[in-house]
Amino acid sequence: MSTTTTGPHILAYTYPASSHIIPLLDLTRQLLTRGLTVTVLVTPNYLTLLQPLLSIHPSSLHPLVLPAAQPQPSWNSRMDKDRAIRDLHYPLLINWFHSHPSPPVAIVSDFFLGWTHHLAKELGIPRVVFSPSGAFALSILYSLWRDVPKIDDDINFPKIPHSPIFPWRQITAHYTNGKEGEPNWEFSRSCILDDIASWGLIFNSFAELERVYVDHLRTELGHDRVWAVGPLLPLEDDVAGFNNRGGSSSVPCDQVMTWLDARPDNSIVYVCFGSRTSLNTKQIEVLASALEISGVQFILCVRNGSDEGRVDDDRGEIPDGFEDRVEEGVTAGKVMLTWPMGADQYTNAKLLVDQLGVGIRVAEDTENIPESIEMARLLVESVSVTRPERVRVKELSGAALGAIRGGSSDKDLDGFVKLLPRELNL
Repeated sequence: MSTTTTGPHILAYTYPASSHIIPLLDLTRQLLTRGLTVTVLVTPNYLTLLQPLLSIHPSSLHPLVLPAAQPQPSWNSRMDKDRAIRDLHYPLLINWFHSHPSPPVAIVSDFFLGWTHHLAKELGIPRVVFSPSGAFALSILYSLWRDVPKIDDDINFPKIPHSPIFPWRQITAHYTNGKEGEPNWEFSRSCILDDIASWGLIFNSFAELERVYVDHLRTELGHDRVWAVGPLLPLEDDVAGFNNRGGSSSVPCDQVMTWLDARPDNSIVYVCFGSRTSLNTKQIEVLASALEISGVQFILCVRNGSDEGRVDDDRGEIPDGFEDRVEEGVTAGKVMLTWPMGADQYTNAKLLVDQLGVGIRVAEDTENIPESIEMARLLVESVSVTRPERVRVKELSGAALGAIRGGSSDKDLDGFVKLLPRELNL
């Protein structure tokens, strides 16, 4: 039979972590404005992140709330949780699809959910990989799990443009801490290989930033269904989207904006290490001391609550007096100081500092931490108008805005929508 909707219906399957959900919801908003109907799969604890979009698109956005996998004492890594998610959600999705009056014509799912490639094949629809990371980071990840390099001091990636080299300690722990044949290691590898085998790829970057790696991925995947659609951001006139982005925070967004508006341009340092990282005591002490010594005005964004994602068992605490200056924020067109801790932060740092020349290397993980005085000097220099990085990052900022205002990213997203099936043939 043939079923149709007012616009193509797709299923967007988010990975249950805010750093993955938020950019996929930004992509969802872009697809909704292009006339698509989107069902977003979330677990109950992340449903609130959908509310701003639901209030704007009540007829074309539909939540599909499936239970979260319950933690077990036997779990030792993220892979245990991911395997449990697959075992729990796979049969539920099969039943949902076959009982839906107008099921989706495609699945867009996070790159951590490689197993949805097999789900899509069973359902007879294309699966599109969504990566919140850029093309360089994804190129490294694909090459790593496909070619399986052995333990060495340094890992070279000769097939990737510029032949990047990373020390073994900067390679993802899901690779280095496991062994071939172990269930979790093999599951990690199969997910990435399934990503490579999937019908298409969307990632959160733009051609002008990573053109050489976008072209590399198209060559490696053997097709042109590779779309750079970033930077994925809230709409400029969507005040509710800005205020509710990522859930609640300790200081209302309008208060932060008022504080920022009262400061000179290019005078604030925004400090954030991602949604899954907690600093240890030494890192916090060095950072706090450097901020005080430097005298720069700053916004410090920190995690609270859950211990998930902490660096180690030595979790640092924000010193007294800092709490009143803590809030999340977003900067654009600013020089970036890099202190990678894990995941794709090492590849991002190499891209920003070594290849694009828009970043300043400050520290690395828990090993290479400078003295507070040296870090303070770099903080002061980062807001200086004389840094050459400032000129280059301004150029990239203009290119980023151009990409999403009728430029390369808009065109890529339009191209993706045009390739979607208009109806489902069953």
